[in-house]
Amino acid sequence: MLDNIIQIDQKILIFLNNLGSEQWDPFWLLITNQLSWSPLFILILYLTIKSYGWKRGGCIILSMILLVAFSDQFTNLIKNTTQRLRPNNNEEIKYLLRTLINPQGYSFMSGHATTSTFFSVYVVLLLKDKYKYIYLLLLFPLIFAYSRLYLGVHFPIDILVGFAIGITFANFYFIIFKRIITNKLSFLK
Repeated sequence: MLDNIIQIDQKILIFLNNLGSEQWDPFWLLITNQLSWSPLFILILYLTIKSYGWKRGGCIILSMILLVAFSDQFTNLIKNTTQRLRPNNNEEIKYLLRTLINPQGYSFMSGHATTSTFFSVYVVLLLKDKYKYIYLLLLFPLIFAYSRLYLGVHFPIDILVGFAIGITFANFYFIIFKRIITNKLSFLK
């Protein structure tokens, strides 16, 4: 059964990856680069400070930094434990893919999908009562993660599991934040 799932996963990746074209390659290379999203991150920092003030907002930003660090380390732990080859390094299928970059390391699970989803869902939970359009932030992990399929460096399952873990962690992290940290931060108002 697992072999069937892996075969289907590979076929879906090959299909999606081969939808790409040279004219779109620079766009997706830009999208996959974390630095390209800096204006979005600056906007989130601004909205956080505007919503919570400098002291509380600063503590919330610190919680976001910790979130990203935790997510990154957790993803690396899973990748190093499962050791699934990236599609671009998989001898069975790499010649069937359009690859524009050639990262090494392991594939399962996507750090791009996990961390961007974790971060985005957490920010939405923090700011949903203050900004009605904050839900648009959820487009970030979808577009960011799709870039990894487009570039042939992750399998769809890597992305889907990353989304699931990111959503789960964001909700759990938000509950902890609301219960423990918010009570302790009330004096910072």
